[in-house]
Amino acid sequence: MRDERLTPRQWASERLERLEDRLEDISISRIVPSALTLLGLCSGATSIRFALVEDWRRAVLAIFCAMVFDMLDGRAARWLGADSRFGVQLDSLADLVSFGIAPAVLVYTWSLSQMGGAGWIAALIFCACSAIRLARFNIQAARDEGASQSHPWFTGLPTPAAACIMLLPLLLSFEFSTEVVRIPALSLVLVGLTSVLMVSRVPTPSLKYVKLDHNGKIAAYAFAAALIPAMVYVPWTTLIFGLAVYLAAIPFGIHAANDEEAEEQPEA
Repeated sequence: MRDERLTPRQWASERLERLEDRLEDISISRIVPSALTLLGLCSGATSIRFALVEDWRRAVLAIFCAMVFDMLDGRAARWLGADSRFGVQLDSLADLVSFGIAPAVLVYTWSLSQMGGAGWIAALIFCACSAIRLARFNIQAARDEGASQSHPWFTGLPTPAAACIMLLPLLLSFEFSTEVVRIPALSLVLVGLTSVLMVSRVPTPSLKYVKLDHNGKIAAYAFAAALIPAMVYVPWTTLIFGLAVYLAAIPFGIHAANDEEAEEQPEA
């Protein structure tokens, strides 16, 4: 309501100042990371839609699109200096949809539904463990206990990696045109494995903080450049290969993390 003590010009000037103050809080640096996070969430929700109509390939691609947005939003936030507690919470909510609920629904409709109620319980367990993993990650981030340059390890399996492992049978079926990997028992084993790893305290490597020398960085950039055409021409083979490399790196990461902890412990 307009203050009668102000002239029209003063009132308009005051309203303009208030508008400018509000616009200062809405900057590109804050919008871009959150927009990328929301695009990831929408990709995960779209995967659920494709799963419900049994469009398996598009459902899988939607989850991997969510992974791309998940990598970009954090980098954009750091590059633009827009890290915030709001962004952390929004990112976790998006991850729960894209890497917890979406892969669980996808694997259930593709395979676990053959087990009836037991298959749905398995899908729910995966969702619950994803939520626990993300909640713990938020607490660690608030306490500065997460992965860092000096300690490049996550505690437990990250939810995007767990989603990838859950999707491995689908990738194999796309690549080799076989229904053998569609058996519910295999999906059930992967649900149990990923759920336990997510809530465990097993150290897993953080690709963001991997320490590389100059030659290693050049090799990593060359490898990333080669992935782009490979994803276009042989997407399923590329994804299977990348997932195999990550899984093979986990035991080495555990060994390296244990060695690091042993070095940090004071001698008796």
